[in-house]
Amino acid sequence: MRKLISYIAMSLDGKIAKKNGDVSWLNELPNPDKLDYGYKEFYESIDTVIMGNATYKVSRELSDVFPTSDKENYVVTRNEDLTKDENVTFVSQDIESVVESLKKQPGKDIWLMGGAEVNSLFLNAGLLDELRVYVIPIILGSGIPLFSDSATMKNLRLKSSQQFSTGVIELIYHLT
Repeated sequence: MRKLISYIAMSLDGKIAKKNGDVSWLNELPNPDKLDYGYKEFYESIDTVIMGNATYKVSRELSDVFPTSDKENYVVTRNEDLTKDENVTFVSQDIESVVESLKKQPGKDIWLMGGAEVNSLFLNAGLLDELRVYVIPIILGSGIPLFSDSATMKNLRLKSSQQFSTGVIELIYHLT
């Protein structure tokens, strides 16, 4: 069965973006060796992306080309009028059933590219299988957290950790 994996970077104080959704701080970390932190390998291991509507809107603004156009893309939204565009299928109802169905289909793993609300939604529903967090050595202070206040307590099992020369720490957890 396919896994739903959150692959995400956060500041040392648990923020994934500034309050306005800005993630430009990710590019401010000196990276003289041009490390990709396993991104290329991860990206090749997935064929489906699920994201929240806010993440979708930000990704549209960052580039003229939709960043995951070579993948099957779903956007979780409250707007029931949205169904499909040239890049994504919008899902507003029965999200759990859609994800369960996707996980049972043949294929590669699924990337949960979410913000705090979407991450919490999938965590609370028991749909998230793996959490890959890249802790960036920066303190943002205010911003969007990895999970919203609605997240419920979950036990995680550390699968692996890795330290990079840039000070970034990769933590890979399985959800129990």
